[in-house]
Amino acid sequence: MLVGIIDSFCLPEIMAPVKKPLIDPAPALALAERDKRNFRNVQIDAIGVGLANAASPFLPVFLTYLNASSFQVGLLSSMPAFTGLLLAIPLGRFLQKQTNIVKWFSIARLLVIASYALTGIISFFLPVKVLVNSILLIWAVATIPQSLVSIAFSVVMNAVAGPDRRFELMSRRWSTMGLTTTLVVLAIGQLLDRIAFPLNYQLMFIGLSFGGLISYYYSSHIVLPSAAPPPMENSRDLRALYREYRDLVLREKPFVLFMVKRLLVMSGIQFSAPLIPLYLVRVAHVSDGWISIITMTQTAILVLGYFFWTKLSRKHGSRAVLLWTTFGISFYPLLISTTVVPWQIALFAGIAGVFQAGLDLIFFDELMKTVPIEYSAIFVSFAQMMQFLAAIFSPMIGTLVADVFSIPTGLIIASLIRFSGFIAFFPPRTLIGRNRKESNNIR
Repeated sequence: MLVGIIDSFCLPEIMAPVKKPLIDPAPALALAERDKRNFRNVQIDAIGVGLANAASPFLPVFLTYLNASSFQVGLLSSMPAFTGLLLAIPLGRFLQKQTNIVKWFSIARLLVIASYALTGIISFFLPVKVLVNSILLIWAVATIPQSLVSIAFSVVMNAVAGPDRRFELMSRRWSTMGLTTTLVVLAIGQLLDRIAFPLNYQLMFIGLSFGGLISYYYSSHIVLPSAAPPPMENSRDLRALYREYRDLVLREKPFVLFMVKRLLVMSGIQFSAPLIPLYLVRVAHVSDGWISIITMTQTAILVLGYFFWTKLSRKHGSRAVLLWTTFGISFYPLLISTTVVPWQIALFAGIAGVFQAGLDLIFFDELMKTVPIEYSAIFVSFAQMMQFLAAIFSPMIGTLVADVFSIPTGLIIASLIRFSGFIAFFPPRTLIGRNRKESNNIR
Protein backbone atom coordinates (compact mmCIF):
# COMPACT_ATOMS: atom_id res chain seq x y z
CA MET A 1 0.00 0.00 0.00
CA LEU A 2 2.85 2.33 0.86
CA VAL A 3 4.31 1.73 -2.54
CA GLY A 4 1.01 2.51 -4.12
CA ILE A 5 0.72 5.78 -2.22
CA ILE A 6 4.24 6.80 -3.23
CA ASP A 7 3.53 5.92 -6.84
CA SER A 8 0.36 7.94 -6.79
CA PHE A 9 2.39 11.05 -5.85
CA CYS A 10 5.50 10.47 -7.96
CA LEU A 11 4.27 8.92 -11.17
CA PRO A 12 2.21 11.91 -12.35
CA GLU A 13 5.29 14.06 -11.99
CA ILE A 14 7.52 11.54 -13.72
CA MET A 15 5.09 10.61 -16.50
CA ALA A 16 3.92 14.15 -17.20
CA PRO A 17 4.75 15.34 -20.68
CA VAL A 18 7.64 17.74 -21.13
CA LYS A 19 6.46 21.32 -21.32
CA LYS A 20 6.92 22.91 -24.74
CA PRO A 21 8.12 26.48 -25.13
CA LEU A 22 5.39 29.03 -25.63
CA ILE A 23 6.76 29.81 -29.13
CA ASP A 24 7.77 26.93 -31.35
CA PRO A 25 11.17 27.82 -32.90
CA ALA A 26 10.73 25.45 -35.87
CA PRO A 27 8.63 27.80 -38.09
CA ALA A 28 10.99 30.72 -37.44
CA LEU A 29 13.99 28.59 -38.35
CA ALA A 30 12.28 27.41 -41.52
CA LEU A 31 11.52 31.01 -42.50
CA ALA A 32 15.10 32.07 -41.80
CA GLU A 33 16.41 29.23 -43.96
CA ARG A 34 13.99 30.16 -46.75
CA ASP A 35 15.09 33.81 -46.63
CA LYS A 36 18.74 32.73 -46.75
CA ARG A 37 18.12 30.58 -49.83
CA ASN A 38 16.14 33.39 -51.48
CA PHE A 39 18.99 35.85 -50.90
CA ARG A 40 21.46 33.38 -52.40
CA ASN A 41 19.24 32.67 -55.40
CA VAL A 42 18.82 36.40 -56.07
CA GLN A 43 22.60 36.93 -56.09
CA ILE A 44 23.37 33.97 -58.40
CA ASP A 45 20.52 35.06 -60.66
CA ALA A 46 22.31 38.44 -60.86
CA ILE A 47 25.42 36.69 -62.20
CA GLY A 48 23.38 35.10 -65.00
CA VAL A 49 21.74 38.42 -65.86
CA GLY A 50 25.15 40.16 -65.72
CA LEU A 51 26.53 37.68 -68.28
CA ALA A 52 23.66 38.36 -70.67
CA ASN A 53 23.78 42.12 -70.09
CA ALA A 54 27.36 42.15 -71.35
CA ALA A 55 25.96 41.53 -74.84
CA SER A 56 23.57 44.50 -74.67
CA PRO A 57 25.98 47.32 -75.68
CA PHE A 58 27.20 45.29 -78.66
CA LEU A 59 23.76 44.74 -80.20
CA PRO A 60 23.46 48.24 -81.77
CA VAL A 61 27.10 47.95 -82.87
CA PHE A 62 26.27 44.67 -84.62
CA LEU A 63 23.36 46.31 -86.45
CA THR A 64 25.61 49.19 -87.45
CA TYR A 65 28.12 46.77 -88.98
CA LEU A 66 25.20 45.23 -90.89
CA ASN A 67 24.55 48.68 -92.45
CA ALA A 68 21.40 49.37 -90.47
CA SER A 69 20.11 52.95 -90.63
CA SER A 70 20.23 55.33 -87.67
CA PHE A 71 16.47 54.96 -87.36
CA GLN A 72 16.74 51.17 -87.19
CA VAL A 73 19.46 51.33 -84.54
CA GLY A 74 17.39 53.83 -82.57
CA LEU A 75 14.46 51.41 -82.52
CA LEU A 76 16.41 49.12 -80.20
CA SER A 77 16.16 51.66 -77.38
CA SER A 78 12.75 53.11 -78.23
CA MET A 79 10.78 49.87 -78.73
CA PRO A 80 10.95 48.69 -75.07
CA ALA A 81 9.74 52.09 -73.88
CA PHE A 82 6.79 52.19 -76.30
CA THR A 83 5.77 48.61 -75.50
CA GLY A 84 6.11 49.23 -71.78
CA LEU A 85 3.98 52.37 -72.02
CA LEU A 86 1.22 50.48 -73.87
CA LEU A 87 1.29 47.22 -71.92
CA ALA A 88 2.25 48.31 -68.39
CA ILE A 89 -1.33 48.44 -67.13
CA PRO A 90 -2.55 45.15 -68.74
CA LEU A 91 0.59 43.30 -67.61
CA GLY A 92 0.34 44.76 -64.11
CA ARG A 93 -3.27 43.63 -63.91
CA PHE A 94 -2.31 40.16 -65.16
CA LEU A 95 0.42 39.80 -62.52
CA GLN A 96 -1.88 41.12 -59.80
CA LYS A 97 -4.22 38.19 -60.43
CA GLN A 98 -1.47 35.60 -59.88
CA THR A 99 -1.03 33.89 -56.53
CA ASN A 100 2.74 33.76 -57.08
CA ILE A 101 4.50 35.68 -59.83
CA VAL A 102 7.95 34.07 -59.49
CA LYS A 103 7.37 31.65 -62.38
CA TRP A 104 6.28 34.49 -64.68
CA PHE A 105 9.30 36.53 -63.65
CA SER A 106 11.68 33.63 -64.39
CA ILE A 107 10.12 32.64 -67.72
CA ALA A 108 9.97 36.24 -68.96
CA ARG A 109 13.64 36.80 -68.08
CA LEU A 110 14.61 33.60 -69.92
CA LEU A 111 12.70 34.67 -73.03
CA VAL A 112 14.44 38.07 -73.10
CA ILE A 113 17.91 36.57 -72.78
CA ALA A 114 17.07 33.85 -75.32
CA SER A 115 16.62 36.67 -77.84
CA TYR A 116 20.40 37.12 -77.86
CA ALA A 117 20.87 33.44 -78.77
CA LEU A 118 18.25 33.72 -81.52
CA THR A 119 20.00 36.84 -82.86
CA GLY A 120 23.26 34.92 -83.15
CA ILE A 121 21.66 31.80 -84.65
CA ILE A 122 19.65 33.46 -87.42
CA SER A 123 22.69 35.48 -88.51
CA PHE A 124 24.25 32.20 -89.65
CA PHE A 125 21.45 31.55 -92.14
CA LEU A 126 19.75 34.77 -93.27
CA PRO A 127 21.16 37.13 -95.92
CA VAL A 128 22.18 40.59 -94.80
CA LYS A 129 19.27 42.24 -96.65
CA VAL A 130 16.68 40.64 -94.38
CA LEU A 131 18.84 40.07 -91.31
CA VAL A 132 18.53 43.57 -89.85
CA ASN A 133 14.72 43.59 -89.99
CA SER A 134 14.61 40.03 -88.64
CA ILE A 135 16.73 41.01 -85.63
CA LEU A 136 14.51 44.03 -85.02
CA LEU A 137 11.44 41.76 -85.18
CA ILE A 138 12.98 39.44 -82.56
CA TRP A 139 13.59 42.33 -80.21
CA ALA A 140 10.19 43.87 -80.90
CA VAL A 141 8.60 40.63 -79.64
CA ALA A 142 11.10 40.53 -76.74
CA THR A 143 9.79 43.87 -75.46
CA ILE A 144 6.68 42.06 -74.15
CA PRO A 145 8.56 39.81 -71.67
CA GLN A 146 10.91 42.77 -71.02
CA SER A 147 7.94 44.83 -69.83
CA LEU A 148 6.70 41.96 -67.67
CA VAL A 149 10.15 41.56 -66.08
CA SER A 150 10.38 45.27 -65.28
CA ILE A 151 7.13 45.05 -63.29
CA ALA A 152 7.62 41.65 -61.67
CA PHE A 153 11.21 42.42 -60.66
CA SER A 154 10.30 45.08 -58.08
CA VAL A 155 7.48 42.98 -56.66
CA VAL A 156 9.65 39.85 -56.29
CA MET A 157 12.65 41.68 -54.84
CA ASN A 158 10.48 43.50 -52.31
CA ALA A 159 8.85 40.23 -51.26
CA VAL A 160 12.27 38.59 -50.83
CA ALA A 161 13.83 41.39 -48.77
CA GLY A 162 10.94 43.07 -46.99
CA PRO A 163 11.13 46.68 -45.77
CA ASP A 164 14.13 46.08 -43.48
CA ARG A 165 16.55 44.51 -45.97
CA ARG A 166 15.74 46.16 -49.32
CA PHE A 167 18.88 48.28 -49.30
CA GLU A 168 21.08 45.31 -48.46
CA LEU A 169 19.56 42.98 -51.04
CA MET A 170 19.58 45.44 -53.92
CA SER A 171 23.07 46.77 -53.22
CA ARG A 172 24.43 43.22 -53.26
CA ARG A 173 22.48 42.26 -56.36
CA TRP A 174 23.32 45.32 -58.44
CA SER A 175 26.97 45.18 -57.35
CA THR A 176 27.21 41.52 -58.34
CA MET A 177 25.51 42.17 -61.66
CA GLY A 178 27.58 45.27 -62.43
CA LEU A 179 30.88 43.57 -61.59
CA THR A 180 29.97 40.53 -63.70
CA THR A 181 28.99 42.68 -66.68
CA THR A 182 32.15 44.81 -66.40
CA LEU A 183 34.52 41.84 -66.33
CA VAL A 184 32.73 40.06 -69.17
CA VAL A 185 32.69 43.20 -71.35
CA LEU A 186 36.47 43.46 -70.95
CA ALA A 187 36.87 39.82 -72.00
CA ILE A 188 34.44 40.20 -74.91
CA GLY A 189 36.43 43.15 -76.22
CA GLN A 190 39.44 40.87 -76.61
CA LEU A 191 37.34 38.15 -78.28
CA LEU A 192 35.84 40.50 -80.85
CA ASP A 193 39.28 41.75 -81.88
CA ARG A 194 40.70 38.24 -82.40
CA ILE A 195 37.88 36.60 -84.37
CA ALA A 196 36.66 37.75 -87.79
CA PHE A 197 33.27 39.42 -88.27
CA PRO A 198 30.47 38.23 -88.14
CA LEU A 199 31.55 35.01 -86.42
CA ASN A 200 32.82 36.95 -83.40
CA TYR A 201 29.42 38.54 -82.77
CA GLN A 202 27.55 35.31 -83.47
CA LEU A 203 29.60 33.37 -80.91
CA MET A 204 29.29 36.18 -78.38
CA PHE A 205 25.47 36.39 -78.57
CA ILE A 206 25.03 32.61 -78.38
CA GLY A 207 27.63 32.14 -75.63
CA LEU A 208 26.41 34.91 -73.32
CA SER A 209 22.80 33.76 -73.64
CA PHE A 210 23.70 30.77 -71.42
CA GLY A 211 23.48 33.30 -68.62
CA GLY A 212 19.73 33.03 -69.15
CA LEU A 213 19.79 29.37 -68.04
CA ILE A 214 21.60 30.36 -64.84
CA SER A 215 19.12 33.17 -64.26
CA TYR A 216 16.10 30.96 -64.91
CA TYR A 217 17.25 28.12 -62.65
CA TYR A 218 18.00 30.25 -59.61
CA SER A 219 15.23 32.82 -60.00
CA SER A 220 12.65 30.04 -60.39
CA HIS A 221 13.80 28.62 -57.04
CA ILE A 222 12.85 31.81 -55.20
CA VAL A 223 10.09 30.80 -52.79
CA LEU A 224 7.46 33.36 -51.86
CA PRO A 225 4.31 32.76 -49.83
CA SER A 226 1.22 32.39 -51.98
CA ALA A 227 -1.31 35.17 -51.63
CA ALA A 228 -4.91 35.38 -52.75
CA PRO A 229 -5.37 38.10 -55.40
CA PRO A 230 -7.32 41.15 -54.17
CA PRO A 231 -10.86 41.68 -55.48
CA MET A 232 -10.90 43.41 -58.85
CA GLU A 233 -13.44 44.05 -61.58
CA ASN A 234 -13.69 41.47 -64.34
CA SER A 235 -15.08 43.89 -66.89
CA ARG A 236 -13.57 43.69 -70.35
CA ASP A 237 -14.40 47.34 -70.99
CA LEU A 238 -11.02 49.08 -71.27
CA ARG A 239 -12.44 52.36 -70.03
CA ALA A 240 -13.80 50.67 -66.91
CA LEU A 241 -10.47 48.95 -66.28
CA TYR A 242 -8.47 52.15 -66.64
CA ARG A 243 -11.00 53.97 -64.42
CA GLU A 244 -10.54 51.31 -61.73
CA TYR A 245 -6.79 51.62 -62.14
CA ARG A 246 -6.92 55.42 -61.85
CA ASP A 247 -9.10 55.30 -58.74
CA LEU A 248 -6.76 52.84 -57.04
CA VAL A 249 -3.70 54.99 -57.74
CA LEU A 250 -5.22 58.38 -56.85
CA ARG A 251 -6.37 56.99 -53.51
CA GLU A 252 -2.74 56.62 -52.43
CA LYS A 253 -1.58 60.23 -52.03
CA PRO A 254 2.00 59.40 -50.87
CA PHE A 255 2.48 57.25 -53.97
CA VAL A 256 1.18 59.98 -56.30
CA LEU A 257 3.41 62.64 -54.73
CA PHE A 258 6.47 60.42 -54.91
CA MET A 259 5.79 59.58 -58.57
CA VAL A 260 5.52 63.27 -59.54
CA LYS A 261 8.81 64.08 -57.82
CA ARG A 262 10.58 61.01 -59.20
CA LEU A 263 9.34 61.86 -62.69
CA LEU A 264 11.15 65.21 -62.51
CA VAL A 265 14.48 63.55 -61.68
CA MET A 266 14.02 60.76 -64.25
CA SER A 267 13.04 63.28 -66.95
CA GLY A 268 16.25 65.20 -66.30
CA ILE A 269 18.30 61.98 -66.53
CA GLN A 270 16.62 60.87 -69.76
CA PHE A 271 16.86 64.42 -71.16
CA SER A 272 20.65 64.23 -71.08
CA ALA A 273 20.92 60.54 -72.10
CA PRO A 274 21.48 61.20 -75.84
CA LEU A 275 23.26 64.53 -75.26
CA ILE A 276 26.25 63.21 -73.28
CA PRO A 277 27.54 60.86 -76.02
CA LEU A 278 26.85 63.60 -78.61
CA TYR A 279 28.90 66.03 -76.51
CA LEU A 280 31.78 63.57 -76.16
CA VAL A 281 31.98 62.96 -79.92
CA ARG A 282 30.98 66.28 -81.50
CA VAL A 283 32.13 68.88 -78.96
CA ALA A 284 34.89 67.31 -76.85
CA HIS A 285 36.14 65.04 -79.70
CA VAL A 286 36.93 62.29 -77.20
CA SER A 287 38.59 59.17 -78.66
CA ASP A 288 37.02 55.69 -78.53
CA GLY A 289 39.64 54.68 -75.98
CA TRP A 290 38.70 57.50 -73.64
CA ILE A 291 34.98 56.81 -74.11
CA SER A 292 35.56 53.23 -72.93
CA ILE A 293 37.59 54.54 -69.95
CA ILE A 294 34.81 56.99 -69.03
CA THR A 295 32.20 54.23 -69.25
CA MET A 296 34.28 51.77 -67.24
CA THR A 297 35.03 54.39 -64.58
CA GLN A 298 31.36 55.16 -64.07
CA THR A 299 30.43 51.46 -63.95
CA ALA A 300 33.20 50.57 -61.50
CA ILE A 301 32.33 53.43 -59.15
CA LEU A 302 28.67 52.48 -59.44
CA VAL A 303 29.44 49.02 -58.04
CA LEU A 304 31.30 50.50 -55.05
CA GLY A 305 28.62 53.13 -54.54
CA TYR A 306 25.97 50.53 -53.70
CA PHE A 307 27.89 49.48 -50.59
CA PHE A 308 28.65 53.09 -49.65
CA TRP A 309 25.01 54.18 -49.65
CA THR A 310 23.85 51.04 -47.83
CA LYS A 311 26.13 51.88 -44.89
CA LEU A 312 25.17 55.54 -45.03
CA SER A 313 21.45 54.74 -44.94
CA ARG A 314 21.94 52.72 -41.75
CA LYS A 315 23.68 55.65 -40.11
CA HIS A 316 21.65 58.63 -41.36
CA GLY A 317 18.40 57.14 -42.68
CA SER A 318 16.88 56.82 -46.14
CA ARG A 319 15.59 60.40 -46.16
CA ALA A 320 19.13 61.80 -46.04
CA VAL A 321 20.22 59.45 -48.84
CA LEU A 322 17.30 60.62 -50.98
CA LEU A 323 18.28 64.28 -50.61
CA TRP A 324 22.03 63.76 -51.07
CA THR A 325 21.63 61.64 -54.20
CA THR A 326 19.06 63.83 -55.95
CA PHE A 327 21.24 66.86 -55.15
CA GLY A 328 24.50 65.27 -56.29
CA ILE A 329 23.19 63.78 -59.51
CA SER A 330 21.85 67.19 -60.59
CA PHE A 331 25.25 68.63 -61.45
CA TYR A 332 26.65 65.91 -63.72
CA PRO A 333 25.42 67.32 -67.08
CA LEU A 334 26.42 70.84 -66.03
CA LEU A 335 29.96 69.73 -65.11
CA ILE A 336 30.33 67.82 -68.38
CA SER A 337 29.42 70.96 -70.35
CA THR A 338 32.28 72.94 -68.74
CA THR A 339 35.20 70.88 -70.07
CA VAL A 340 36.55 69.01 -73.09
CA VAL A 341 39.43 67.39 -71.18
CA PRO A 342 38.93 63.58 -71.16
CA TRP A 343 40.34 62.88 -67.69
CA GLN A 344 38.12 65.57 -66.18
CA ILE A 345 35.06 64.07 -67.88
CA ALA A 346 36.06 60.63 -66.52
CA LEU A 347 36.36 62.16 -63.04
CA PHE A 348 32.88 63.72 -63.29
CA ALA A 349 31.49 60.41 -64.59
CA GLY A 350 32.96 58.60 -61.58
CA ILE A 351 31.40 61.10 -59.15
CA ALA A 352 28.08 60.75 -60.97
CA GLY A 353 28.36 56.97 -60.62
CA VAL A 354 28.48 57.31 -56.84
CA PHE A 355 25.26 59.33 -56.73
CA GLN A 356 23.56 57.17 -59.38
CA ALA A 357 24.13 54.07 -57.22
CA GLY A 358 22.42 55.75 -54.28
CA LEU A 359 19.62 56.98 -56.49
CA ASP A 360 18.92 53.45 -57.77
CA LEU A 361 18.69 52.12 -54.23
CA ILE A 362 16.66 54.93 -52.71
CA PHE A 363 14.16 55.18 -55.56
CA PHE A 364 13.47 51.46 -55.29
CA ASP A 365 13.16 51.63 -51.51
CA GLU A 366 10.98 54.75 -51.45
CA LEU A 367 8.73 53.42 -54.20
CA MET A 368 8.01 50.20 -52.31
CA LYS A 369 7.30 52.21 -49.15
CA THR A 370 4.40 53.96 -50.89
CA VAL A 371 3.00 50.89 -52.65
CA PRO A 372 0.08 49.01 -51.01
CA ILE A 373 1.38 45.48 -50.63
CA GLU A 374 -1.87 43.84 -51.77
CA TYR A 375 -1.81 45.84 -55.04
CA SER A 376 1.95 45.89 -55.52
CA ALA A 377 1.92 44.69 -59.16
CA ILE A 378 -0.63 47.32 -60.18
CA PHE A 379 1.22 50.20 -58.56
CA VAL A 380 4.65 49.10 -59.78
CA SER A 381 3.26 48.83 -63.33
CA PHE A 382 2.04 52.43 -63.05
CA ALA A 383 5.48 53.51 -61.83
CA GLN A 384 7.09 51.73 -64.77
CA MET A 385 4.66 53.40 -67.16
CA MET A 386 5.74 56.82 -65.87
CA GLN A 387 9.39 55.83 -66.31
CA PHE A 388 8.73 54.69 -69.88
CA LEU A 389 6.96 57.99 -70.53
CA ALA A 390 10.10 59.88 -69.49
CA ALA A 391 12.30 57.52 -71.53
CA ILE A 392 10.30 58.23 -74.71
CA PHE A 393 9.72 61.96 -74.65
CA SER A 394 12.60 63.45 -72.63
CA PRO A 395 15.38 62.32 -75.04
CA MET A 396 13.35 63.63 -77.99
CA ILE A 397 13.00 67.04 -76.34
CA GLY A 398 16.67 67.00 -75.32
CA THR A 399 17.92 66.40 -78.87
CA LEU A 400 15.50 69.06 -80.18
CA VAL A 401 16.91 71.62 -77.72
CA ALA A 402 20.44 70.65 -78.75
CA ASP A 403 19.59 71.14 -82.44
CA VAL A 404 17.89 74.51 -81.89
CA PHE A 405 20.41 75.95 -79.43
CA SER A 406 23.48 73.81 -78.67
CA ILE A 407 24.48 70.57 -76.97
CA PRO A 408 26.00 72.38 -73.92
CA THR A 409 22.75 74.35 -73.54
CA GLY A 410 20.81 71.10 -73.52
CA LEU A 411 23.10 69.70 -70.81
CA ILE A 412 22.57 72.80 -68.65
CA ILE A 413 18.78 72.48 -69.01
CA ALA A 414 19.05 68.78 -68.06
CA SER A 415 20.82 69.79 -64.83
CA LEU A 416 18.10 72.33 -64.05
CA ILE A 417 15.38 69.68 -64.51
CA ARG A 418 17.26 67.27 -62.22
CA PHE A 419 17.72 70.02 -59.64
CA SER A 420 13.99 70.79 -59.69
CA GLY A 421 13.47 67.17 -58.62
CA PHE A 422 15.80 67.70 -55.66
CA ILE A 423 13.85 70.84 -54.69
CA ALA A 424 10.60 68.86 -54.87
CA PHE A 425 11.97 66.24 -52.48
CA PHE A 426 13.47 68.81 -50.11
CA PRO A 427 11.29 69.02 -46.97
CA PRO A 428 10.21 72.23 -45.24
CA ARG A 429 11.82 73.26 -41.97
CA THR A 430 9.02 71.88 -39.84
CA LEU A 431 9.43 68.48 -41.43
CA ILE A 432 13.19 68.56 -40.85
CA GLY A 433 12.62 69.38 -37.19
CA ARG A 434 10.01 66.62 -36.83
CA ASN A 435 12.31 64.04 -38.46
CA ARG A 436 15.15 64.98 -36.10
CA LYS A 437 12.85 64.72 -33.10
CA GLU A 438 11.59 61.31 -34.21
CA SER A 439 15.16 60.17 -34.82
CA ASN A 440 16.19 61.26 -31.32
CA ASN A 441 13.21 59.49 -29.79
CA ILE A 442 14.16 56.29 -31.58
CA ARG A 443 17.73 56.57 -30.29
